[in-house]
Amino acid sequence: MSADVHFPAPSDGREIAKNPTLDGQGLKLLIEAGMSWLKANQQLVNSLNVFPVPDGDTGTNMLLTMQAAYNEIVHSNDTNIGQMAHAVAHGALMGARGNSGVILSQLWRGFARALDNLRVMDGETLITALNTSKTTAYKGVVRPVEGTILTVAKDVAAAADKLHGKEMSLEWLEQLVEAAAVSVENTPNLLPILKQAGVVDSGGKGLFFILEGMLRYIKGLPLEVSTIVQPISQMELGNAMEEVEPGQDYEVIVDFRPNGTLDLEKFYEGLSEIGTSIQVGEGDGMYRMHIHVPTDKRYAPIEYTMGLGTVTKVAIENLLAQMDERSDKAQKVNFTPIEPGQIAVVAVSPGEGLTRIFASLGVAAVVTGGQTMNPSTEEILHSFENLPTDRVIILPNNKNIILAAQNAAQLTVKEVSVIPTKTIPQGLNALLRHDPDGDLEKVVKEMEAAIPDVATGEITTATRSVEINGVEVNQGEVIALLDGKLVASAADIQTACFELLEKAETADRERITLFYGENISRQEVNLLADSIREKYPHHEIELHEGSQPHYQIIMSIE
Repeated sequence: MSADVHFPAPSDGREIAKNPTLDGQGLKLLIEAGMSWLKANQQLVNSLNVFPVPDGDTGTNMLLTMQAAYNEIVHSNDTNIGQMAHAVAHGALMGARGNSGVILSQLWRGFARALDNLRVMDGETLITALNTSKTTAYKGVVRPVEGTILTVAKDVAAAADKLHGKEMSLEWLEQLVEAAAVSVENTPNLLPILKQAGVVDSGGKGLFFILEGMLRYIKGLPLEVSTIVQPISQMELGNAMEEVEPGQDYEVIVDFRPNGTLDLEKFYEGLSEIGTSIQVGEGDGMYRMHIHVPTDKRYAPIEYTMGLGTVTKVAIENLLAQMDERSDKAQKVNFTPIEPGQIAVVAVSPGEGLTRIFASLGVAAVVTGGQTMNPSTEEILHSFENLPTDRVIILPNNKNIILAAQNAAQLTVKEVSVIPTKTIPQGLNALLRHDPDGDLEKVVKEMEAAIPDVATGEITTATRSVEINGVEVNQGEVIALLDGKLVASAADIQTACFELLEKAETADRERITLFYGENISRQEVNLLADSIREKYPHHEIELHEGSQPHYQIIMSIE
């Protein structure tokens, strides 16, 4: 990027000329580098979860957004940086997942706007692009919050402003990456909930890794595997199905105690030769290794680890069989036929049982998604593009999917409205107000008005120990959330449920509906429902199979 600094030669032997400008192929290499380093640190970003719940998916969302952006340019030989940047922005827009992914796509959109159709980018253009990137992302969020990825983007742009009049160089990128690092570390001072949880902002950290990956590439440093070890309690292993790549037939998890000090860099290097989606956690002298491998290598991680220490536990899951099972279940749902001119409703659903309930209430299509598996803008768009009507309502049913749904609504000629439902009960309650033959604007208002009528309870297991909102949580305890706020932590599900119902002032309500997940048995739920009936004998109690992952119970309180 300067007269004495050049990009390392890529695998095909091609080099970018030594000069203080960057062309389209140079940007392509940097996009790949940022994506690769984010992938290496994906699980670390996922673990930066405010609440101790198994929902960490920021790293996954940002990575999938970057992969979609890179897939848009992977075969491009274009040297025009403006055209390359617009292709990146389009890919990121279509592949955007979750709030962090949508904001990341907005950053690339602003970056591309500043470059427009320029052949190359010099230092002054980079400064303008970073500022336009920041401004576009802020405008894309209705209520910008400081202490997030937006703040990191703003601080990087501010650092760039100090470089006016200087020739673009390696030192530029070093200063921008340093500004991002400082900004990320400061996020808890701007967002109190981060300080309570003892974490930095995950989206900001993801953006840092993208920039750091670009810097590492220019310096010729490795990008494939990060040697950062996270606590075992913060390892997110529940979303394996959403990250299966071609050739990843089995998921292998090994717990072991090493013989002496474990050489982490060498350990990662050995694992990278066996498979992908590598994670390593540590706790009390024990390590947990997670990896995805092809069928012929399903025992290789175990043998490799046995050579380094004593294996205490092994788990092997056939990912392809699980995917086939999910597919078979999904095909059994019959959706409501929609006539031309009617209002079609599309709902996001995290489980087969909930999908069947949505279908029975009249939705025309369902997008599979929820916690740890946020659907992309493109997936939401495809769900209604082929429906035989130009009037559509989307129920995101998750706060982290609303932005992607709104993006999809803006990318079609159809008249699409997004009802800002943040939970499954809110979505179901809004759906009860749906009139397929009504006036779209009136129906939307009726459905939105139904959202506050229901309180949402969620029961899950704490992934780490923390104190938030005055609630002290120990790892492994059952925790309860009321409308997204942590309200209780208990030793068992029944106690957590009763504390949740008390906080929700259920005595003043009339109906309690339990949707039970895939990680709790029907017998346990029946006993729980019986206990609730004894406590609230005058309430109507309903019980339905939701099949959702991670959450033993989703509760609707009306």
